[in-house]
Amino acid sequence: MIALISRLRALPPPERRLVAEAIFALAVAAFAIAFVPFRRIGAHAGRRLAAAPIDEGGKARLVARVRRVVIGCARRAPWRAQCFEQGLAAQWMLRRRGVAATLYYGVARGGDRGLTAHVWVRAGELDVIGCDNSGDFSELARFPAR
Repeated sequence: MIALISRLRALPPPERRLVAEAIFALAVAAFAIAFVPFRRIGAHAGRRLAAAPIDEGGKARLVARVRRVVIGCARRAPWRAQCFEQGLAAQWMLRRRGVAATLYYGVARGGDRGLTAHVWVRAGELDVIGCDNSGDFSELARFPAR
């Protein structure tokens, strides 16, 4: 724990703020998933956003930073921070910065476990979170809808 705090202190202030935001977003997402009805979460994630003018290079760098920080914080979070929590956190963080991001919800047959659900996020053509195995899942919903 002390090593983690030391590494956090060594980060430049903008990166430290991004890490703090990711931790907060993951915690809010975990709370919402546990206590808020899915239709309200979907309504929030499905709000349309007028994308801010940002060049493609800047957008790609921002998406990469958010992806790295959300995944790193989710790995170290003491609460459940799987694909759904990570997807909500990443979408929220990108949308705060004017980047339109779509959250996808899908299912696949999980063998003897029945259905397996998965969430992934894309910002236009850029993969954000959970896209590495998204092809294995049938899309049930997307937020915002087309």
